Amino acid sequence: MQAILTLCWGNIRKRKMQNALIALLIALSALLVSTAFIVLQNTESVFEERHSAAQGAHEIINMTRGLHDERMVAEWWSAQDGVSASSLVPYKPWTGLSYNGEELPNLYLYMINTPPMPHGVNNPLPAAGPAHLTKPEEGTVWIPTSLAYKYGMEVGDELVFTSGAAPVQFTISAIVIDLSHGGPFSTSARIWMNEADYQSTMGGLSTPEQYMLSLRFAHPEQSEAYWQRFEQALGTPFLEERISFAELSAFYFIMNKVIGFVMSCLGLVMIVVALLTIGFTITDTILANYRTIGILKSVGMSSERIIGTYMLQYGFITGIALIPALIGSRLLSNVIIQNSLSFLKSDTTPVSVQSVGITIWTGVGMLFIILLCVVLYAGKTRRIEPIQAIRYGMSESSHSHAHRHGTRTRLLDRWSVPAVIGWKHVTGNKKGAALIFLLMSITAAVLVFGTLLVTSVYRISETSAQWGYDDADIAIMVINGEGLDRTDMQSYIENDPRVFSLNWSGSANGVIAEPGSHHQATFSLPLTVVVGSMDEMGLASLSGRNPVLSNEISIGINIARKLHKGIGDTLTIYIEGKEHQLLITGTFQSISNLSNIARVTSELVGPLNPDAGFVHLWNPADSDKFVQQLNQRYGPVIQAMKQEVLLDSVFKEAAAVLLIPMSMLALLFLAVTCLIVYSTCRLHIRKETKTYGIYASLGLTVSDIRRALTSGIAVLGALGAMVGMVCGIYILPAVLRGLLSAYGIVKLPLIMEWPLAIGLTLIALVIAVSGCWLASRTLCRTSLRVLVTDS
Repeated sequence: MQAILTLCWGNIRKRKMQNALIALLIALSALLVSTAFIVLQNTESVFEERHSAAQGAHEIINMTRGLHDERMVAEWWSAQDGVSASSLVPYKPWTGLSYNGEELPNLYLYMINTPPMPHGVNNPLPAAGPAHLTKPEEGTVWIPTSLAYKYGMEVGDELVFTSGAAPVQFTISAIVIDLSHGGPFSTSARIWMNEADYQSTMGGLSTPEQYMLSLRFAHPEQSEAYWQRFEQALGTPFLEERISFAELSAFYFIMNKVIGFVMSCLGLVMIVVALLTIGFTITDTILANYRTIGILKSVGMSSERIIGTYMLQYGFITGIALIPALIGSRLLSNVIIQNSLSFLKSDTTPVSVQSVGITIWTGVGMLFIILLCVVLYAGKTRRIEPIQAIRYGMSESSHSHAHRHGTRTRLLDRWSVPAVIGWKHVTGNKKGAALIFLLMSITAAVLVFGTLLVTSVYRISETSAQWGYDDADIAIMVINGEGLDRTDMQSYIENDPRVFSLNWSGSANGVIAEPGSHHQATFSLPLTVVVGSMDEMGLASLSGRNPVLSNEISIGINIARKLHKGIGDTLTIYIEGKEHQLLITGTFQSISNLSNIARVTSELVGPLNPDAGFVHLWNPADSDKFVQQLNQRYGPVIQAMKQEVLLDSVFKEAAAVLLIPMSMLALLFLAVTCLIVYSTCRLHIRKETKTYGIYASLGLTVSDIRRALTSGIAVLGALGAMVGMVCGIYILPAVLRGLLSAYGIVKLPLIMEWPLAIGLTLIALVIAVSGCWLASRTLCRTSLRVLVTDS
């Protein structure tokens, strides 16, 4: 054992830089993988914890059209064993909310007549204000965290609701976690009101009262059996809206899945790099100590004990590297989770990160993989024959090969001396060059892909149609339909010479049968209903075209998958209780509702009061002035906004959440690339110092040699950067598309910011080249001519 410890310590002490580099690679890969696992695991566990505390819904029934007796529906579900149903929650839709004198864009509000709390299922959880929720007091409201945290609202602040005959002011008495309507990227919010305020404010509106009913199943997998029995009792398909658990929970997970995907992929790549580096180092160590190993074997040390020396060495290095990395992963994952799940935080129940088990298993797994790699590479010592090792310092076959005479190409004779130095600096250290090339490729891929992803989300207004939104220049939200003269506004807008087109959109609900169902189980299908031209609105299709005639429909890609239907097929759908046979003319993708939606023309739905108008201008530069004129003329019954303002209100928070981990990854890979280039070049330069001394004696200056060495690394790094750019532009987005496919995005609309991507890649190349230039400083501190004569 004493011999093993002595050899182990000698290997660690003699190769400090290589061992430090390996420790850094192990630490970085552990940091990325552990962080990714913690983020993915805690995202679901935090949501499930809140969902359980709130008696969260597995489905929500939204009865907006009066097509069924809502009391009968609520009573039937309440009577079912294995199903918990909330009390019937009455509400009226509302648009128009001001905070601190500013109208908030892109908000659709549900003004709730708050039942006594808890009301059975899908209860709001206290986030700020009273620790126990009963009912809002008169003159006050509860608002969700998705609204409060986004705009910095606090308990005691005043809100002005601008719809209706006159603005109405309420005080925030509580901020609540509303799981079903308060998730990330939500444009809707439930406002919980006192019953007296609801009656006095909402009672005068002509809008019919609508109802929500939340369902929680003891065994969610049996939900369809309940629905089959319910529709049999109803005597017809259920014709109102059903919202599934997947739709309720999807956007709580999407950002962290993207972040986890990026970090885990890069972490696995870094593990491979670390393993390759360990393999290179062990191979070099065996070759450098071939004669020593032969001597040790000749005096009785077994191959297993020699392999044990390497296992002990790299086990120690791995342990030292893993401790700070796993602690760092805990801190980093906490930052990511606190940002991405901020809507689930409360004053009394912060978002807690459970990481101990994950970090332990990550550490154990990495230690096992590394030791396995060490055993495989160190197993080469089994083939060492003591006599050959002592005589030749290598195997006999290697000795014969090294001394074999033969013809060699003399192409290098036509190159300049600095070019030959640069070439041999790369080819003379093939393993180090391969490592530098690989790391440069990874770094460039990270930088390019990160730039591509963040830029595409930040500038989503330029590709809005491909994400499932309209592509209009201006959106008009109708806040008070009763006070709006639609004919006058239609005429005013269409007669303006700056306007190219005006189209309107509303919503409805369709019901279709599940494919292959023996009992005609149905599901709800939200409909986008367009008055005018969908093409003029800028609604895009993946394939086919938008509906034009009243017997046509275009469906989201996930609906097409679910129904196994495509262009040219017919679809049987109930709309407002009437059965229709519609021709599918196209498919499209939409991130906002996971592509579980369809588009139809207004002839199928009536009466329809569209609540959104979309204006295309001949010159988009006129948008600001035209928006101002519309708001001055028709406000506060409408709210006109540029389209990019609407999208920014949703997606800038996504860009902000992505920015932190992507920036961290970029900085980590830049730093590691510089260090690896520095250490690899420095080791090779020290090995070849006498060769450089000969070049110096022939007249080359130290600066000439340093420039020659650096130029070789620059060419190698440039090749790696080009490969990395290809990976960042094509390969990583292709893998990400597979992840987002479940969210209804099968063609990722990305914006390539070429100047920024190329600029960042050049920065990475400069940093890598700087590592070589710094490593070659050792030549400045050495008299190369002295080394020529030193034997």
